[in-house]
Amino acid sequence: MEKLQNVHFTKPVVDVIPLVEHFYSIQGEGKYTGTPSLFFRLGGCNMSCRGFGCVEKTADGDEIVGCDTVYAVDKKHFGSSWQSIKTADEFIEIFNSYNLPDDTDVVMTGGEPLLYCNDEILVSFLEFLISRHHRVTFETNATVDIDFEKYPVYKSCIYALSVKLSNSAEEYSKRVKADVFNKIINSADDTFFKFTVDEKSLHLSLDKEIQEILSKADKTEVTCMPQGASKEEVEANTHGVIQYCKSKGYRYSDRLHIRIWDKNKGV
Repeated sequence: MEKLQNVHFTKPVVDVIPLVEHFYSIQGEGKYTGTPSLFFRLGGCNMSCRGFGCVEKTADGDEIVGCDTVYAVDKKHFGSSWQSIKTADEFIEIFNSYNLPDDTDVVMTGGEPLLYCNDEILVSFLEFLISRHHRVTFETNATVDIDFEKYPVYKSCIYALSVKLSNSAEEYSKRVKADVFNKIINSADDTFFKFTVDEKSLHLSLDKEIQEILSKADKTEVTCMPQGASKEEVEANTHGVIQYCKSKGYRYSDRLHIRIWDKNKGV
């Protein structure tokens, strides 16, 4: 019988970075939508975002509820398929195996990839990428403090600041860290907010929440995209989010990978 399970988090392990998947595709969200990109999805997160209501089945038939990449969050149920990266050379070997065009974008996503921002494995890999003029974007919930002075390579990266709203079902004090996202905004080459919204909640409360967050933020671009882990869910929220972006002057971001392939693994 299928059981509905709570998400179990993974915590960073010293000198090991869990790699859930890697794939070459196009960026499906945010400011650089449509750009050919190599993705590295790291395992583990400091949130569960059960409010998004996305369901992933385990090999035993249990259903885990969370965000649309819950398989990259819940180590207990999905960690057996994660790869343990122990050196930067392992990341580089994977990168080189793709034989990519020059200057291809690289996206670090998760889970929450910045859980490992102090790990020398990740730092060394980023230095390799930046030294070869690859644009590196972090998809982050903007709650993890980065030491930009100790690790200046992070200044050369781009940050999609996906600050979570109440529709994630996470507590405000856990999901909104103004000191953290302002530090990123003022330290990095390029940043933008990326809010995930559904049409119904947008009219009820999310606009007020977005405005409250932006009132605490230093100036950067704002992008909104429709909530959903399937074509049907994304489509249901699309028109309302577009109208909202038009009314506020924000950038609309589709979820192109879901629109094209429906499922979100490996695309």
